[in-house]
Amino acid sequence: MTHFLVVLTDVRPLDGVARNERTSPERRRQVVGASSREAADRIAGAFMALGMVRAGRQRVKVIAVGHRPGDPAHRN
Repeated sequence: MTHFLVVLTDVRPLDGVARNERTSPERRRQVVGASSREAADRIAGAFMALGMVRAGRQRVKVIAVGHRPGDPAHRN
């Protein structure tokens, strides 16, 4: 079964180096788990209503974890 994480992060200013979340991830503000994509989308929608997200200083990411190939719950 695929589970999802909804992550609220600070937007890091560009410093001339390409962004790479694997080597230097953005600072996390909040992480919430969800058992379905629909629940994750609903949580992400609530985060997107925050002033800091709307102003472009924070961003919301929905990440599938525990994905198995062919799992219909996983969408790109």
